[in-house]
Amino acid sequence: MPTTTTHQLPVPGAVLTYDVHTPDAPGPHRPVMVFGSPMSASGFEQLVPLLDDRTVVTYDPRMAERSKLDEDGEVSFEIHGDDVHRVVEATGLGPVDVFASSGGAVAALPWLLAHPEQVGTVVLHEPPLSAILEDREVLERAYADIVATYRAHGQGPAMAKFIQLVMVQGPLPDDYLDRPAPSPEQFGLPAEDDGSRDDALLGHNMAIPAYQPDVEALRASGVRIVPAVGAASTTEMPRRAGEALAALLGVEVVEFPGDHGGFVANEWSPGNDPAAFAARLKDVLDQR
Repeated sequence: MPTTTTHQLPVPGAVLTYDVHTPDAPGPHRPVMVFGSPMSASGFEQLVPLLDDRTVVTYDPRMAERSKLDEDGEVSFEIHGDDVHRVVEATGLGPVDVFASSGGAVAALPWLLAHPEQVGTVVLHEPPLSAILEDREVLERAYADIVATYRAHGQGPAMAKFIQLVMVQGPLPDDYLDRPAPSPEQFGLPAEDDGSRDDALLGHNMAIPAYQPDVEALRASGVRIVPAVGAASTTEMPRRAGEALAALLGVEVVEFPGDHGGFVANEWSPGNDPAAFAARLKDVLDQR
C-alpha cells in the first residue's frame, strides 16, 4: 500500500485539500494526477491502490468534502483547472500524467491549455461536453431546469431529474422538458426539502456555463490527449461527448472497462472491475 500524506493549499476563493500517495518502490513512471468534478478524492479509493507503481495525487474540488469554498468564492471549469494547476505546482511533482473523470475531464482542458508544461498524457474519461453535441440547446435547458428545481425544492427532486437525464439514450428530443418530472422516491431519494443547498453537483457544477473547447489550441498544445469512454456505456451523453471530442481532435477514442464510473464497483455498478480499469489506465498512460 502507498504512503499517503494530506495537505491543505490556500488558493484564491478557497482552501483545497489534496493527497499524495507514494508507493514504497515507484517504477519509472511519471506521477499521475487523478481527479473528477464534483467527485472528490474519496471517489477514487478503489483505483488509487491499484496504481501502486507510481505516485498518485488526488484532491477534493473547491466545493467538495474536505476543501472549502469561501463565501465569495467562484466556481467555473477554468477555476477548477487553475486549482489543479496549483495543486500540481505545490507538490513539485510535475510534469504529471493525468486521469480526469467526468466534470474533471472538462476542467482538465483549460488547465492543459494554460500550463501544457505540467502535463504529459491526459486521459479524459467521458467528459460531459454538452457544447459540442447536436442536442446542446436542449441539454442547456435541461441543466437550467435541474438547477432551478434544486434552488426551489432541494436535493431530492433535482437529483431525480438529473438521474433521469443521464439515463437517456441518444440525443435529447426537442420536447424533452415536456416529460413529467420523475418522483424522487423511485430513485430512493427524499421528496422533502431539508433546506440545505450545499450539493456540489446541483448547486455548483450544473450551474456553470457549458465549456466550449478550443480544438485548434488543444491540437497545438503538445499534450497527448486521450478521449476515453466506458465499454458498458451506450449512447448516454458523456459517452457521446467523449466520442465527439475525439472526432474533433482527429484521434481515436479509447475504450475502458465498465461504465461512466468504471473505476468503482458498488451496488449500482457491481459489474465494474477496478483492477481491469487500472491495468488499462497504466497501459494507456505508459504509451508514448
